Formats: sequence, structure tokens, C-alpha cells
Amino acid sequence: MSRAELLSPWHDHLALGLRRSPHTVRAYDKAASTLLAQLDLNSWDQVADITAAQLRSHLASRRSDGLSNASAARELSALKGFIAFARAQAGHELSDPPRMRGPKIRKGLPRPVTPDDAIGLADTVEAIAGEDWIGARDRAVLLLLYGAGMRIAEALSVSGDAIPLGERLTVTGKGGKQRVVPILPVVREAVADYVAQCPWTLSRNEPLFRGAKGGPLTQGVVQKATARARKALGLPDTATPHALRHSFATHLLGAGADLRSLQELLGHASLGSTQIYTKVDAASLLDIYRKAHPREGS
Repeated sequence: MSRAELLSPWHDHLALGLRRSPHTVRAYDKAASTLLAQLDLNSWDQVADITAAQLRSHLASRRSDGLSNASAARELSALKGFIAFARAQAGHELSDPPRMRGPKIRKGLPRPVTPDDAIGLADTVEAIAGEDWIGARDRAVLLLLYGAGMRIAEALSVSGDAIPLGERLTVTGKGGKQRVVPILPVVREAVADYVAQCPWTLSRNEPLFRGAKGGPLTQGVVQKATARARKALGLPDTATPHALRHSFATHLLGAGADLRSLQELLGHASLGSTQIYTKVDAASLLDIYRKAHPREGS
């Protein structure tokens, strides 16, 4: 069996079965491909029989190539999933991957942007776009991220059958898990403005947001547009599309939203993922306090 024949069903499992984001699929595909090449594996049985010692040796080699702790942890997660998938494909009774702990990672706090900067980014991507309909498109996407707390992959997967947007939208997130998010009037208006200007036919079963040549809009295009906007506004590099989702969470929490409701709105599998925003909110308050009281601590 060729390596391509091994990687193809793995790719489909990630993209179609688990509905992972394109970025995650690329990273997990690459991790599996590197493993197959380095260990010279050519069958599901060979992948299924990988031991913890072999996996540890492989990752040690990858670390020597300059892989960071965070990247190594992600690669370990990808390879554990790949081995478990291989064991299922090979019909092994043992489906769990080898037990192995990844490197410890110091998790940084999410870095949201202020409400004014969030709106500023959305308005600026529209103002600096080369074409009016592209500006309307980019503004609509960013407002979905900030106004509904959507991941960029979720926003770009919205299809034409969602139009016209109502007060709520059903979103399919990680692992195929669905949730319902509220759609504010300003977001509905922005999306309607894009739809009215879009030069392409927006079919019900195809992506709503289109690229300049009519194909599905990609994350890279949105990220580049946001980078140009934050440069024009003098914002830091942390003002990314994903930071708008962080802003949605922290601003709701600051307004009194409870953690359970916020967890449902964000589509987090565990409450622990949502609790980090309590630290962000506390850090923001402390920063405001220090700015308001420059002699604090003196």
C-alpha cells in the first residue's frame, strides 16, 4: 500500500468525519506523512503496531529539528489519533494509541481587542479593500467573529441556505458539534450588505463567502486583510481574526454572562476552556487600574 493510500482516508476522517478546520487537517496530515516517511511504514498494520518507544524516538528526532514544545504537543496529539485510526482500519482489538505524555506547555492568556478596536478592524477592512463587494465581505466575516463568537472556519463554512440571517444561526463546530449563536442586527445588516453586492451566484448548498474569483473564501485571505487593517490602525500583531472571538468572550463575561452560557455560545467541550476568560477579565481590570492609578505600588 502506498503512503498516499494511507493518508487519503486519514485526511477524509479529519476533514469530513471530525470536521476539523483546514489548518488542523493540514497540520495532522503533515504529522502523519512525516511519521510514515521516517519510520518507513507502508500498511495499516505497521502503523497500528507502533510502540510508545518508537513514537518517543520519532518525536525526539522532530524536536532536534527545532520543533517547539507547543508544536511537539500538537504533533503528539495528531499521531496518537493517527495510530488509533490505523488500529481501527487494521481491525485490531486494541484501539487506544500508545500512552505517552507530551511536553508541558505554559498556556498564555487569550489577547482580545477592545470593543472600539474590534469595530475599527471591521470598518477598516471594508475601507481599504480594492473592491466594494470585497470590503463588504470582509467586514461581514469579522463581525460574525466578534458579534457571534464564531471561529473563522465556522464563519467561512456558513452556506447560502442560511440567508437571510435570522436572530439565531446554527453553527457546526469542532467534532461536528452544533450550537446556536445569536446574530445581532448589525451583523445581519453587514451580511445582507455583502450578499447584495456579491457578484457571484450564492447557491444554497455552497459557501456563502466567496473569494475574488468566485471560489470559497479562505482563512488566509481574511487574515491578510485583517493584517493590513491592524497596520493601518496601529494595532499589535495579536489583533487577529481569532482575537475577535476572544473579545466576544471577554466582553460578554465582563457584562455579567455566566460561564456555562458562555461555554455553550463558544462551543467549548469543557468548562475549563471557558474559565481562562475569567483570568483575562481580571488581567484587563488590573491593567485599567494601573493606568488609572500610575502610583499604584509605589
